[in-house]
Amino acid sequence: MTQRSVINIKGMTCMGCVNSVKNVLKNQPGIMAVDVTLEPAQATVQYEPGMVSLDRLKEAILDAGFEVID
Repeated sequence: MTQRSVINIKGMTCMGCVNSVKNVLKNQPGIMAVDVTLEPAQATVQYEPGMVSLDRLKEAILDAGFEVID
């Protein structure tokens, strides 16, 4: 069963940033759908929890140079 989560992100300033976050999330295993918006700065991710964790998705965003706001 898929899970849907919204991750708030700090540090995105342009569509290039949005695309970077979208690409880094799409490359994770178990991702079904990704939508990243600049305003509000967040990613909505639908994923398979058995294949990837929410913490791993947040870590991927951090590794891409952005901040995650809990």
